[in-house]
Amino acid sequence: MGREPVGQGEVAGLSGVREVISYNWPMYLTGCLAVGAGLAVSYRLPGPAARLARAGAAAAAGLLASSTAATWWVYDRSELRTFDWLEDLLPAGPGDHLVVSSGLDEASRPLAARWPGHPQRVVDLFDRATMTEGSIRRARRRVPPVPGTVTGRPDRLPVATGSADTVLVVFAAHELRRPKDRRALFAEFARVLRPGGRLVLVEHLRDAANTAVYGPGAQHFFPRRTWLRAAAGAGLRPVVERRIGGLVTAFAFAPAEAPNDVRTDAPTHAAAHAPADPATGTAVGKGGRP
Repeated sequence: MGREPVGQGEVAGLSGVREVISYNWPMYLTGCLAVGAGLAVSYRLPGPAARLARAGAAAAAGLLASSTAATWWVYDRSELRTFDWLEDLLPAGPGDHLVVSSGLDEASRPLAARWPGHPQRVVDLFDRATMTEGSIRRARRRVPPVPGTVTGRPDRLPVATGSADTVLVVFAAHELRRPKDRRALFAEFARVLRPGGRLVLVEHLRDAANTAVYGPGAQHFFPRRTWLRAAAGAGLRPVVERRIGGLVTAFAFAPAEAPNDVRTDAPTHAAAHAPADPATGTAVGKGGRP
């Protein structure tokens, strides 16, 4: 099932900070109300309590500012938007590739535009029963699935065994909150990959850098070890790991029987001095990934 190149007027890249705010406006509104309420209450409280209320308002304002600035940097200014980073993971391009989304697909169009001669298939895992967050529904209304998208389940991708050179999962896998669904999905990735194929996974991680700028919001992300263990459980091993914009990590995994060409390009990982992850045998960086 091939895809045509991006047409005139189509969304051709990842959402920027304005779109992210529009998807998550209730969260931003709550933050602004918390700042206003803290300041308003502080004028009615005695000295120590007033200082505490103002400190809380300042903390909420700082978190709003840091998360907005970080989102602007990653999604509007970093190389994430251009997909230049993918050439480090796939020097020859994605080949016959499968794009897997979970309600919001912003990868298939730019990939089709950049590699128009590479056949593309798109599978959407969106499930209204389990993916109930309002942000997903709002994003889905703005960016509907591309024509030709087929529906799949974590335990059943409607793709033939050994038919894909590359599977790309960009900000989609973390929407599967149940471990059994992630295990089933990675098993399906391993099934559909051809020998020597690559799984490209792009996610924010629950680590020190993301927690510093997103605060409690970083709990929505999974630690690095979650993805390494899911891949190892499906017989996939990491071959390349790359940090993008300081806050996003792109992994390339390959079937375990492929040649041993493990490489890491992640500035925040001190791999040479780090302990080995028991699930994969690869070095774990000092970035404090829970």
